[in-house]
Amino acid sequence: MSTPTPLPPLPPPSGGGIDLNPTLADLLRLHVDPVFLLPMLLAAALYAWRCAQARRTPDGRARWPLWRVLSFAVGMVLLFLTTQSLAGTMTQSSMALYMARLMVLAELVPPLLVLGVPRGVRLDPRRGLGRVLNVLLDPWVALALWTAVIVFWNVPAGFNASIVTNTAASLLPALYLLSSLLVWGVVLRPLPSVQPAGIGSRGWFGLIASLPMMAVAAVWLYARDVLYTPYVNALCLWNLTPLQNQQISGWIMMLAGMPALALAFIQLMMWLIKLSEGQGMPPKPDAQPQG
Repeated sequence: MSTPTPLPPLPPPSGGGIDLNPTLADLLRLHVDPVFLLPMLLAAALYAWRCAQARRTPDGRARWPLWRVLSFAVGMVLLFLTTQSLAGTMTQSSMALYMARLMVLAELVPPLLVLGVPRGVRLDPRRGLGRVLNVLLDPWVALALWTAVIVFWNVPAGFNASIVTNTAASLLPALYLLSSLLVWGVVLRPLPSVQPAGIGSRGWFGLIASLPMMAVAAVWLYARDVLYTPYVNALCLWNLTPLQNQQISGWIMMLAGMPALALAFIQLMMWLIKLSEGQGMPPKPDAQPQG
């Protein structure tokens, strides 16, 4: 009796040529996106050039400590991995993966880049770049832009349109990154010469700015149906259902927003402690006349 020939292994399931069970190495495979790559390379080159010049002197090293350089470098590495990898092409295959990518761009990359700004940058708030940043880093302006991005692109009509027109792949990540840079710029205040806000107002701003994202996350967590038409019958990565993808996306967004919310509460507590200490100080005695 002849030995039966073994059957060849089944190929991995796929949808539209996409492996539905990618590994981390597959997700991080290089996929160049010039829309992000060119500005990223220019920003990194400019930062490295100015940093190398400044650190030649003791004053420059004090203004540009190594921890700031490291913070900026880590932020740029995360930005590169998030925008120049194959994960960015899987928008319609996994809402959870897509949201994780957006949260890296909104809640990890911006604070690292902002913390990389050197100390003592002096800008005139009445002209040139200082005037532009003075407007953009105004808390109300930053809050309005951030809320518009979060709300418009996460209501079903806006999100569905972005998926159908393919703007979700590049435009929406760019808007998340830029609007979040403004938010973290207000919270961390890297440019005091054009940002007069104190720690109390920054704490209140951080608290209010976290509410839109937390509200969207709560809707995703507790919705009983898939809210976005392109995902209703989509083949999702790792055998997840569309509803599971939506719920996991809610957890990702909520957990990603927790550090910013915690920082806002810390800033508010510091402001309240400072306020109570100032009110509890006894009045200074009047100067006694000499005689």
